[in-house]
Amino acid sequence: MPAPQGTRAPGPEDGAGQRPRPRDFRGAAEQSTDPAPPPPPASSARFPDAPPAGSARTADAPNRPGGQPSGAVAGGAPPRPAEAPRRTAPPEETRTETTTRLRPVRDEAPTGWTPASSSSRRSVGALDQALGTRPGRPYITFARPETYHPETHDGTRARPSRPRALAAATCVVLGLGLIGGAVTGSWLIPDADADGDRGGFAAAAQLWHNVPVDQLFPRTLDGEGAGPGGADRTWTRIAVAPDTGCEDAFDPLLRKALSPVGCLRLLRATYTDATRSHVTTVGLLFTTADSAAMASLKSRFEREGLDRRTDLMPLPYAARGTVADRFGADQRASWTLSVLTDAPVVVYAVSGFADGRTVTEPEPAAEAMKSGASTAPAQSGLGHEAQGLADRVERGFRKTVAAAGDQAS
Repeated sequence: MPAPQGTRAPGPEDGAGQRPRPRDFRGAAEQSTDPAPPPPPASSARFPDAPPAGSARTADAPNRPGGQPSGAVAGGAPPRPAEAPRRTAPPEETRTETTTRLRPVRDEAPTGWTPASSSSRRSVGALDQALGTRPGRPYITFARPETYHPETHDGTRARPSRPRALAAATCVVLGLGLIGGAVTGSWLIPDADADGDRGGFAAAAQLWHNVPVDQLFPRTLDGEGAGPGGADRTWTRIAVAPDTGCEDAFDPLLRKALSPVGCLRLLRATYTDATRSHVTTVGLLFTTADSAAMASLKSRFEREGLDRRTDLMPLPYAARGTVADRFGADQRASWTLSVLTDAPVVVYAVSGFADGRTVTEPEPAAEAMKSGASTAPAQSGLGHEAQGLADRVERGFRKTVAAAGDQAS
């Protein structure tokens, strides 16, 4: 239906198309029976009941006729929604805190004394006034700690005090005097150790006819850890050769190599192991040489390797009627030879099989005792037999020499 003349059709800006609100046709008596509206919430500091002054909205705005707020024009555009009231902060001097919120605390300058600048130092009186102590307190200072650095802080070298310089000079003089006295004493006083060595060396040369044979060659010798792999050994003496010269006791080449020290007497004994399958001859050659000649011979044997040459092996002592009866030159399997320098004695030992088998490749004891050696003397342990017996006879002989030297002194 067209709008009457002089009026315009409602448009979107007039709220056209919106559903009109139904009128309330209830009577006054019926409306009075509605329950009372709930009371407003309690006032607080953050949400006060009264609107702030200057607000365009009033308390009776919702109750205006037609349900329109004040300021609305009939038939015009819908009113603009009222803005939320703006709060104005109370003055700084009247502001109070009514909540438990945390606020930053301003740093306040401490009351009392003001620290001085870093370039100045406060006097004792100022410190007493600032700290609240009574005046006249003792002011304690500490001395600079002593250090061991030779340079001072200003770059100059510290000078030693005069007493220290005198003490250092005295110590130097006394030290030089003690050293000079010791050197002079060594020139004037004979060497007691040298005399003792010479006495022991001379005493050892006479042991071949003064010491019982059981002391030089014990009837039983224990070789703890002397076998292959550290196994224990026990050797039993089965024969003792009479003391003789050296003509038939060595091969010609070995006799020639030993000729520089001479031959005074040769003592020999033959041992067997616990299984009686190995036999070993041990010898003590007493020479006529002095300590210098013995040292020269030892040096030559070590330098030229004479103790490792198969053509310089000692001969065994094959005692008749014993397990060593067939122990001849062809049965020699391993040997060792040692030239002593503290006694005119050469100690040696040569080992072989007791069954009389021939050994085509003899080997020195030092080589046969090496780990991984695969020769017949090494696999059978004959190198350990020769070295073990020679070591124990030599050790016993040194003890006898030491005891004889003590008796002579």
